[in-house]
Amino acid sequence: CGKHDADASEEMEKSLTDLLLEELKLQEVVALDRERHSQVATIEAKKLSAHYQKEAEKCNAGMETCEEARERAEAALTAEKELSLMWENRARQLGWSESDIITM
Repeated sequence: CGKHDADASEEMEKSLTDLLLEELKLQEVVALDRERHSQVATIEAKKLSAHYQKEAEKCNAGMETCEEARERAEAALTAEKELSLMWENRARQLGWSESDIITM
């Protein structure tokens, strides 16, 4: 009990070394698994990001189209108002007045 057995000490040291080596291998496996999981998650995040970016671009294109259509409609309305005013002025020059309108 009190004596040091050289063979037993050497065997214990080998066992400790083997245990540490096994622990390191397990930690490496866990680290590789975590790395793989992180890579998959990163790829999925990039795919989602690209998808939402495309959706945002479609939305922006739609907004631009709507804005262009609104601007064209506004220009057409302005032109129509100017044309109506011109015809009204011409009618007034020829003697027309609003009192000439017959109500039904």
